[in-house]
Amino acid sequence: MQNLRKPYLLFLGDVTLKSDAKTGFGLRDWCPADVIGEWALPQATVSLSLPVVTPEEGAERGAGSMLIGVAPVGGQLPPDWVPALVQALDAGLDIVSGMHTRLESCPALAAAAARSGARLVNVRHSDLPLPTGTGRKRSGRRVLTVGTDCALGKKYTALALARALQALGAKASFRASGQTGIMIAGEGIAIDAVVADFISGAAELLSPDNTTDHWDVIEGQGALFHPAYAGVTLGLLHGSQPDAIVLCHDPSRSTIEDYPHIPLPSLQEALPLPSTRHPLRQPQHLRQLQRRRRKSRLERPLGAPRAASSPRPRWEPRRPCCPRCRRWGPGRAVAPPRRRAPRSTTWRARRTRSSR
Repeated sequence: MQNLRKPYLLFLGDVTLKSDAKTGFGLRDWCPADVIGEWALPQATVSLSLPVVTPEEGAERGAGSMLIGVAPVGGQLPPDWVPALVQALDAGLDIVSGMHTRLESCPALAAAAARSGARLVNVRHSDLPLPTGTGRKRSGRRVLTVGTDCALGKKYTALALARALQALGAKASFRASGQTGIMIAGEGIAIDAVVADFISGAAELLSPDNTTDHWDVIEGQGALFHPAYAGVTLGLLHGSQPDAIVLCHDPSRSTIEDYPHIPLPSLQEALPLPSTRHPLRQPQHLRQLQRRRRKSRLERPLGAPRAASSPRPRWEPRRPCCPRCRRWGPGRAVAPPRRRAPRSTTWRARRTRSSR
């Protein structure tokens, strides 16, 4: 689990498009108490309408981290940002990044972090060993946000739901599974960066045992209908074991985003799907008849095809090999006896005339 030092100073780099600064806008909207200001390079044209604070001023005001609030193209670290990040490290601030590139891969940042004792935090990556899923039912309640597509509000829905539950006096926690959600919550696991074998185990670690009246509101990722990211969604669904599911949908879309050849599923198609993705666990040590009955009850509503039944072979007991031999051979399985067709009346009449 990633743990981040708050409050944040948001770094916008040289951003010129608002869509590239969605991480910064998300932090401003959902955790304003954890943000003390923004800082950007002179060529930046996008602002979050927050006070401009330098790293040195942020350290004096108690900031714990300078968070990169921009998603650059390709997830790579632009070389022009390095001097500004080194300045923040020298001021004692941790650098928090959600990019694919690891911050320590830059020698200047690694040297500055070692010199000041500040941390380089890669939200997308974790060096902690993750377990495989166990399927054990955990105490507490869980709700998972799912969607018919990517980037249509699963994180915002989970944040709004957690906030509404807390406002009603219920025990609720937002469980972040993406880089922006981790920055907002201060902790979490970036599920899309986990090796496939450990996704369900990471989801179990994300929402551990809790009191029976506590709700974990888990941020969803990807979509079960997505050709690229359905695996992440399925692993998160298995590990979360949600008691409730909130389906997010964008009615203005007709196809999967960036996949115009794949139509967006309707709500009627999407609603029953998550509930059928849980593995069916059959108790052990059931008698054969019980297994057949359970299998039949499961297959009937699903309309699953059944294999054609064939006559069971008949088992002959031990018997002499032949009338002349007194040795006894082993029993053997033989096919059921065939029914002989009745002899024709013409043949019977001919036999009667010949016998006369």
